[in-house]
Amino acid sequence: MYRTALRNVLAHKGRLLMTALAVMLGTAFVAGTMVFSDTLGQAMKNSYTKSYADVSVLVTDQSAGSGASARRRSEAAGAARLTDATVRDLAALPGAGSARGTVSGFAGVADRKGDLIGQAWSARGANYVPDASGKDPRYPLAEGRAPHGDKEIALDRATADSAGYKVGDTVRLATTGPAFSTVLTGIFTTDDPDVSAGATLTLFDTATAQKLLLTPGQYSSIAVGARPGTTEDALLTQVRAKLPDGDRFTSETGRQLTDEQQRMIAEGTSGMKTMLLVFAGISLFVGIFIIANTFTMLVAQRTKELALLRAVGAGRSQVTRSVLVEALIIGVTASVAGLLAGIGIGAGMQAVVHALESTMPTGSLVIAPATVVVALVVGVLVTVVSAVLPAIRASRIAPVAAMSSGEQPATQKSLIVRNVLGSLVTAGGLALIVSGAATHSSDGRIPVAAGAALALIGVFVLLPLLSRPVIALVGPLLAALAGTPGKLARQNAVRNPRRTAATAAALTIGLTLVSALTVLGASVGATVDKAVTSAMKADYDVAMANGMPLSPEVAAAIAKAPGVSASSPLSNVYWEFDGRSRAVMGVDAAHASQVMRLTMTSGTAEALGQGLALVDGDLAKSRGLRVGSAMQAVYPDGSKGTVTVGGVFEPNQMLSPMLLSNEEVTKHEEDAYVRDILVKGADGPTPALKQAIKDATGNNPVIEVKTKQDMRDEFNKMITFALNMMYGLLAMSVLVAILGVINTLAMSVFERKREIGMLRAIGLDRRGIKRMVRLESVVISLFGAVIGVLLGCFLAWAVNGTLSSSLPGLGTVVPYGKMLVFLALAGLVGMVAAIWPARRASRLDILESIKTD
Repeated sequence: MYRTALRNVLAHKGRLLMTALAVMLGTAFVAGTMVFSDTLGQAMKNSYTKSYADVSVLVTDQSAGSGASARRRSEAAGAARLTDATVRDLAALPGAGSARGTVSGFAGVADRKGDLIGQAWSARGANYVPDASGKDPRYPLAEGRAPHGDKEIALDRATADSAGYKVGDTVRLATTGPAFSTVLTGIFTTDDPDVSAGATLTLFDTATAQKLLLTPGQYSSIAVGARPGTTEDALLTQVRAKLPDGDRFTSETGRQLTDEQQRMIAEGTSGMKTMLLVFAGISLFVGIFIIANTFTMLVAQRTKELALLRAVGAGRSQVTRSVLVEALIIGVTASVAGLLAGIGIGAGMQAVVHALESTMPTGSLVIAPATVVVALVVGVLVTVVSAVLPAIRASRIAPVAAMSSGEQPATQKSLIVRNVLGSLVTAGGLALIVSGAATHSSDGRIPVAAGAALALIGVFVLLPLLSRPVIALVGPLLAALAGTPGKLARQNAVRNPRRTAATAAALTIGLTLVSALTVLGASVGATVDKAVTSAMKADYDVAMANGMPLSPEVAAAIAKAPGVSASSPLSNVYWEFDGRSRAVMGVDAAHASQVMRLTMTSGTAEALGQGLALVDGDLAKSRGLRVGSAMQAVYPDGSKGTVTVGGVFEPNQMLSPMLLSNEEVTKHEEDAYVRDILVKGADGPTPALKQAIKDATGNNPVIEVKTKQDMRDEFNKMITFALNMMYGLLAMSVLVAILGVINTLAMSVFERKREIGMLRAIGLDRRGIKRMVRLESVVISLFGAVIGVLLGCFLAWAVNGTLSSSLPGLGTVVPYGKMLVFLALAGLVGMVAAIWPARRASRLDILESIKTD
């Protein structure tokens, strides 16, 4: 029987080719993902191990750089800071060989056009700390000298080269306020992994760095080196004994910091690997339908052969093992090929990432033993498990009945059982989905996920039942457009509902995910767009590109800019009400109605100017507030007061639940966090006004000036990028589905060889045969696509229900245009998949086909 199995694989290698390709693509995706993520993770670990090579213990001030108001409160309370005195105390410890105070914070560098070099979130500033030789070993100078005074800086080599800066050039620099000019006195090299990864690094002398990035005399951290013979743990004990009690300062050994960094890298690459493996799993899941369908058709086509084996003494178990051995041979062969292809894919992904982002760390390919084992085991298991049911069916063929029939039809009992089970599973899944969506909170996500899985399984089971009525709907259209080939295509598509369902299921999976993601993206985009439009009357929103707070000087300068008729900084603070911290937004009371659109349900917006608060409807309802209600507040400085409600407005995602005038906010928090400034122009949004605002910021390259449309476009770009990435990852499963359609049609053509010969004999020409096969393919593809789109839209609606608590106003938006495009693409997939089978069918010899046994 084993020789028989091997002979059958060799005899039917053409028909098994698509199955092998499907397995190979799935395992290649798995292997490629693991090779790429392991290689990237190892390269990043190797790069970042240099970060703490010269650090035995690092002491960090957790509040350093946390905002001017926080620093002022700490100073007022006499809170300890890391200063020169701290550096001297730590350097004097018995186990310390050195101590170096470091300053770190945001500092952006502008190129010669005034644009920011690199990304805002990775632009850093630090202090140059010379040792006894007058040099800082962390930053060897390649050109020039170290910076001295508040008008001099040094830049890393990559940043200087990218902008074409030379020693002696004037460089525009930006922190959180207006940009200012400095002189480049030195260019340095560094093995800092952040700089190697594309970050910009600007060095100042220590006094200037403290003034610009922290407060005078303050360090953000102190690196302590151990004396020879002193362990890091022993030095850590000595350091902690010198530090004040509390959680403001943290101290860790270099080994702990390195381990933590490598753990974070591992978590990051693990998350990426998991996401990619999910999509690889989807491809393999799609492949299951192809493999099962292929073996089902092979068993049906070899019914007489299997019956002969039974007749000459082969037992049922031997027939089953024979089919499974065929699957095992295909699985092993395809998995090995997939592993080799996956190694190539991993290398290709690494090359593409490095080409797109040359600063990403690279290294030699990492092919872990786990990658080899997982790729081979997954590929073989998927293939063999998919062939189990066809193998069992093959063993149940009665020899005498099989000798007289090409394929045994499903019994009425089996169809009833299948449809009842499918209906029950689908109903249970739909019930879970609806109940989860009805919670309107994150609590419903697990029921929705479980229900989605059950509903998908149930729909797959019911697809044969659904195929006849759904495909029948397009019957008249096919007949009208294509005549006899159209009628034949419809009949062929529903001749074997199970085969049609198995072929269409592959496309159903892909279209379910694609349509669900598309509807979710459109829904979230529309909600955010509505929130921006409904809340913002201003012409421009001014904010830092890296999300850091704007300095008060910027707000004052913008208010005085030519063409500005109204402006309002939006300050954000957290005050305590009834033991709970709540967000409070400060606005300019005089200009609030000009830059924001407040829909009042009671009271008036003018109450802000009277020192009263405006609360949104949700907060008013939850706390039973109305105009005149008083709330007891505890301010950050520990003092207490009363906040009186002056009005209630409709909730809006762009605004905090409570609004106060900036004048009231600054009474208790002088330097509140200001992330945005809303600006209204006398003549609307004009290029002149935008330039005036930029000029007011000192042409700070990190400060962005955006219209409402700019904000919409930016968010839509993020959604589009995410969707395109998902579409790209799902492309593999779609490719596998196409292979399934090709495979089914090709085997169907072989199976209907005599029928096609008879059609040719009675007058259907080659063109008609081609049209019949193509239309059959299109019908099957569209059937799977329609079910997938409907199911995907329903799932998106359910997921939106679970998100409504975190994103108020979220509704389900179905982009009908895109749904029609997906259906059209599914039809095109069917047309492309039918090219080879249709051509093969049209070239069959009439006489040889008719006499086929």
